[in-house]
Amino acid sequence: MHPRSQPLRLDFLIESPFIVLERLPGQTLADLIAVGPMPPAHVRAMLEDVLAGLQAAHSAGILHRDIKPGNILVSAPGDSMKVADFGIAKTGGGAATTTGQIVGTMSYLSPERITGAPATVADDLYAVGLMAYEALLGRRLFAQDNPAALARAVMDDPPPPLDAIRSDVDPFLAAVIDRSITRNSLQRFSTAAQMRAALAGDQRALYDITAPVAAPPRPATKVLPGLPIPATPYFIQPSRPRPGRRRMYVSAAAVLIALAVSVVALAMDPSSAPPPQPAGTSEPVVSPTSVAPPPSPVVQPPVPNTDGGPAGRGHGKGDKKRG
Repeated sequence: MHPRSQPLRLDFLIESPFIVLERLPGQTLADLIAVGPMPPAHVRAMLEDVLAGLQAAHSAGILHRDIKPGNILVSAPGDSMKVADFGIAKTGGGAATTTGQIVGTMSYLSPERITGAPATVADDLYAVGLMAYEALLGRRLFAQDNPAALARAVMDDPPPPLDAIRSDVDPFLAAVIDRSITRNSLQRFSTAAQMRAALAGDQRALYDITAPVAAPPRPATKVLPGLPIPATPYFIQPSRPRPGRRRMYVSAAAVLIALAVSVVALAMDPSSAPPPQPAGTSEPVVSPTSVAPPPSPVVQPPVPNTDGGPAGRGHGKGDKKRG
């Protein structure tokens, strides 16, 4: 028997886990939008299919985080649409990204995600509404190439209401899309089931907002009246000296202490103290050991005069006559 004619054996797959994926033609919602504006009925059907898929994912605790027309696959022309590419999806049990990191396609991120807020169910629903808006518009809403300009447009340039650009859109469909992409995150839909109910015509699901519409305004800054000037000046805490100055201050203090000890030691030495001054005298008494007496003059004896004349005269002549 030829090897190719043998039956295919799949018994080895019985105990092995595997994933089965549906094979689709490959056309996406982005391809349909590139052709031109879509009819409102097709947009409504697309919303129903995408919201049904997200409702199942959200019920399992999975956030898609990258909803965009390129990730919505068309099963067949005029047939249902499938949500694909869960590559950066996040489960409730763990985080796939670090804190503050922006993940996803920036053109379809909510303003909160642009500022670094964590992804929520409302962010996936925001991207769904934005896709529906672009499907009715026939082009990309935020088409800036520069990331800074794109982020500024997402946060500061909200799209106009749908009835201003398409008068043929069903009011319920227009209201659902407008609410899903509103700037105020508290006014958006909280679940995919609520958005699907509003799309089906449930007025309570469309207009009932259980969450507060907006955060309470911050109270105005209170200006205090001028304080009176105190009679006594405030005590100013002296600044702490720096480490270098502290060593200098310690050295100077040591020198001063050494000088003070020397002065005290000299003051306590009895040999250096002056003698007591007698009573009744105003002049200080000088110690005899401190002042030496003046030298006495030497007196020469007079020479006797034998000639009867003045002393010192004819001394030689008299001696000569004697001889």
